[in-house]
Amino acid sequence: TSVLDGIPPALPALAQALAVSDRAVRVGFEWPNIEGVLEKVVEEAHEIAEATDPDHLESEIGDLLFSVVNLARWLNIEPESALRATNARFSRRFRQLEALAADQGKTLPEMSIHEMDALWNEIKTMNRRKKGNDNE
Repeated sequence: TSVLDGIPPALPALAQALAVSDRAVRVGFEWPNIEGVLEKVVEEAHEIAEATDPDHLESEIGDLLFSVVNLARWLNIEPESALRATNARFSRRFRQLEALAADQGKTLPEMSIHEMDALWNEIKTMNRRKKGNDNE
């Protein structure tokens, strides 16, 4: 038997990664401090840059995602909720980006990434001022 037995394979991938990480910790497979977790995230990001073929790249992306879920666990953040909130925030900002571009008589495909990025930063600044929230 394994400590990992009983984790439902049908769980969403983030929830499954969190369950696997939680179970591994139960038997002492854990970094002694958060610095080790952060170093692992950085290491995995570097390995993505070094990946040379699609299968290797997919594996490294998976490793990075798993490491980030582990980081979330360390910080007592539920990764599924964090990602849902980010998806909603990104979608809200993206819609604002489309609206600002339209106000300027442009469509996003007509704009350079630099123009879009400038508007994106403007949107972030406006949202922070409006809500008084640096995380917005």
